[in-house]
Amino acid sequence: MPIGAPYQYINGCLIDWPSRTVNHQLTLAAVATAFITYEDRVKNEGTYLMRPIEVILGNQNSFQPDFVYVAEERRDIIRDYIYGPPDLVVEVLWEKNAYYDLRPKKDTYEKYGVKEYVIIDPIAQNADLYVLRDGVYYLHQKTQKNEIVHSLILPGFAIELAKVFK
Repeated sequence: MPIGAPYQYINGCLIDWPSRTVNHQLTLAAVATAFITYEDRVKNEGTYLMRPIEVILGNQNSFQPDFVYVAEERRDIIRDYIYGPPDLVVEVLWEKNAYYDLRPKKDTYEKYGVKEYVIIDPIAQNADLYVLRDGVYYLHQKTQKNEIVHSLILPGFAIELAKVFK
């Protein structure tokens, strides 16, 4: 499969992945702004990237998550692409990809050890934070429009949903 193509390879199947809407990009920009603000405050040495960046998880999965973070001590998984699980993944839902982000991609992130998975839903204006514990995701936080998502692996990192959904 050609890396960087306009589709994702999910459980061995090619899935068409059309370009994003303006609303999707604005939501993602708000997440990136929250991370830049966090990084400036705490001088985090990890790496964060926004889509399109290829994350390769085994032979059957090549995803382009909306936002990823890889801790400094795990930077060796970053080469021309990311080969292995990031520490944090954020996906912004939209009608053409919601099923994949909520089911097979979430299951794959869990299987390969992504420590935190945040799903932001611009239509419902909420976000779910899943945290990996003993190899299984549990819903750590379900937040609504005027609430704040708080990371466990990045103390002090927060996504204020009121700023995301303004």
